[in-house]
Amino acid sequence: MKVFSAIAVQSVVEELVPAFERAHGCELDLTWATAPLLQKRLQAGEMADALILNRAVTDALLVSGGIVSGSDTEIASSATAIAVKAGAPKPDISTPEALKRSLLAARAISYTDPAAGGASGIHFAKLLERMGIVAEVNAKTMFPPPSGYSGMFLSTGEADLAVQQVPELLSVPGIEIVGTLPGDLHMVTTFVASIPADSTQPVLAKAFIESLRTADARALFRAKGLEPG
Repeated sequence: MKVFSAIAVQSVVEELVPAFERAHGCELDLTWATAPLLQKRLQAGEMADALILNRAVTDALLVSGGIVSGSDTEIASSATAIAVKAGAPKPDISTPEALKRSLLAARAISYTDPAAGGASGIHFAKLLERMGIVAEVNAKTMFPPPSGYSGMFLSTGEADLAVQQVPELLSVPGIEIVGTLPGDLHMVTTFVASIPADSTQPVLAKAFIESLRTADARALFRAKGLEPG
C-alpha cells in the first residue's frame, strides 16, 4: 500500500509501520515530503492509497473530490518552535520583540523554504515580513532540502537558530528546543489522515488510519512532540 505523508509525523509513523505490516500481512511504501509538494504530485497524476497531510491541503483535496468524503481523520497537531545546538546559549524568544532581536543577532538561521510548501516555513516567512526584517534574516538563512530538517545546520555549527515544527526538531540529535513562537506569532498545524478517491486499497487504508489513533499511537505522538487528535 502506497502512503504519501507529511514529514512532521515521520518519526511516529515509521515506528508504527512494522507492527501494522505484521498485523495485516502487507508492506507499506511511504513517500515523505511537505504536504503541498505531495498535493502537487497527486494533481500531476501520481496515486496513493492513504494520505497524511495538513488540514489546509486535505480540505483543498476534499473540495476537488480527490479524497473520499468523510474519510478525513485528524490524528495529531504540532507547534512551530525554535532550537539551538545542545549546550549553546538559549536566546530570549519570550515576546515577539525579543524574538526579533534574537533573530537579528543570530549569525545564521535555518528554516523551511517557503517555496517547498512546508507550513512552518510559510508561516515564518510571513512573520519576517510582519516584523520588517525579511532582508536581514534571509541574507543569513540556510534552507534544508524539501524533505529535510532545519536542525541539521545546528548540529554542524552552520546555523545558530533553527525554526521548524517540534517533532521535526526533535528528530535531529544534538539540538535543544528553546520554545515555541511567542504570543500571537504562535502557530499550530493539524495533520489529517485520509483515503484518496482513487485508492486501490481503501479497506487497508482505513485500517491504517485506525492504527494511528490507538492508545499506543497516541502515546507515541505525544512522546514525539505532537498532540494526538
